[in-house]
Amino acid sequence: MRYLTRTVWLLSLVSLLTDLASEMLYPIMPLYLRDIGFSLVFIGVLEGVAEATAGLSKGYFGQWSDRLGRRRPFVQWGYGLSALSKPMLAVLAVPWWVLLARTVDRLGKGLRTGARDAMLADEAAEGRSGAVFGFHRALDTLGAVLGPAAALFWLTLHPGQYRTLFLLAFIPGLLAVVVTLLVREKPQLPSGRPVRPFWASFEYWRRAPATYRQIAGALLVFALFNSSDTLLLLLARQQGLSDSSVIGVYIFYNLVYAAAAFPAGLLADRLGPRRVLVVGLLLFAVVYAGATQVHTWWLFAGLFGLYGLYAAATEGVGKSWVSRLCAPTDKGAALGTFAGLGSLAALVASILTGLVWQTLGAGVAFGLSAMVAAGVALFLALTASPEMPR
Repeated sequence: MRYLTRTVWLLSLVSLLTDLASEMLYPIMPLYLRDIGFSLVFIGVLEGVAEATAGLSKGYFGQWSDRLGRRRPFVQWGYGLSALSKPMLAVLAVPWWVLLARTVDRLGKGLRTGARDAMLADEAAEGRSGAVFGFHRALDTLGAVLGPAAALFWLTLHPGQYRTLFLLAFIPGLLAVVVTLLVREKPQLPSGRPVRPFWASFEYWRRAPATYRQIAGALLVFALFNSSDTLLLLLARQQGLSDSSVIGVYIFYNLVYAAAAFPAGLLADRLGPRRVLVVGLLLFAVVYAGATQVHTWWLFAGLFGLYGLYAAATEGVGKSWVSRLCAPTDKGAALGTFAGLGSLAALVASILTGLVWQTLGAGVAFGLSAMVAAGVALFLALTASPEMPR
C-alpha cells in the first residue's frame, strides 16, 4: 500500500485526533448550553452561525491556497484554531463568548478543509484517490468513536463537570497541531488567480468545468435533503429507544463507518466512484424510509449499520470523484467550494427537515429525503462524466 504515503498517514492521524477532541464535546454541548441557561433558540442561532462560517470560508481559503501554491500553512493554522476553541469554552459561560469559541472552531475548519483535501488529492497515485480519501475518512471517523466514549467515561465518573472536559479535549487537539508540524507538502504551481473577497467564496463555481458542476451539483441537491444526524437520533428516541440505546447505535454507526470507509475507497478505485456512490445513496434511501417504521433497538442497530455503509460509500468517494473533475491548480478551490456549499446545504437541510417534521410528521420528512436520495442515485447512474486530464 505504497499509495498511503507519509503525508496521507500524518493528515489522517491529525484528523483522528481533532475529531476525537470535537466528538468529546458533541454529545454534551446541548446539555452544557441548557445547563448554563441558553435557550433552544440561541442554541439554534449558535449552530447556524458556526456552520455558516465554516461553509463560507471553505471555498475562500481553498482559492487562497491555490493562488499561493501552498497547502500546509492553511492546514496548520486551521487545526490550531480548532484546538484553541476547546479551552475557550471553559473560560466563560456567557453567550457572546460561547458564540466566539464556536466561530473560531468552525473558522479553523473552513481554513484547513480545502487545502487538506487538495493535499490528499495531490498525494494520490493515479487511480488511487478513492483509497486515499477512504483511508482518511476511516481514521477521522475512528475519532468519532473514541471521542463520545471518552466523554461518557469522564462524565460517568465526574457528572456535570463539563468545563474540565473542555480542557481535556484540548489535549488531543494540541497533539493534532504538533503532528501537522511533521507534514511535508509537494511543490505546487500557483494558480495565479486573484483571491476574491470573502463574500465571493464560491466564485470557482462560475468557472468550473461543466462536469464538475454536473456531479457536484447533483450531490449538493442530495445534501439539501440530508439533515443533521441529530434528527435521526431524535427520531430513534421518539420511536422508543432509551438514551443509552440511542448513544449505542450512534457509536455502532461510527464503528461501521470507520471500518468500511477504506474498503469503499478501494472499491471505488476499482469499479469507479459512480457505482459506489449510487449504492451508497440507495442505502441512505432505505435507512430514511425505514427509520419511521421500526421501534426496537436491534432494528435501529441494523439501520444504523446500513447508515454507516452509506457514509463510507459517499463521503470520501464523493471527494475523490470531485478531485478528478478539476484542473490540478484548482484543487483547493474545487474541493473547498464543494465542501463549503455542502455545509450550507446541510444547514438548510436540517431546518427544512425540522419544519416538515413539525408540520407534516416524521414519515413525510424522512420519506422526502429518501425519495430525493433515490432520485439523485438514478441521475448519477445515467450520467456520463469524463474526468479532467491529470
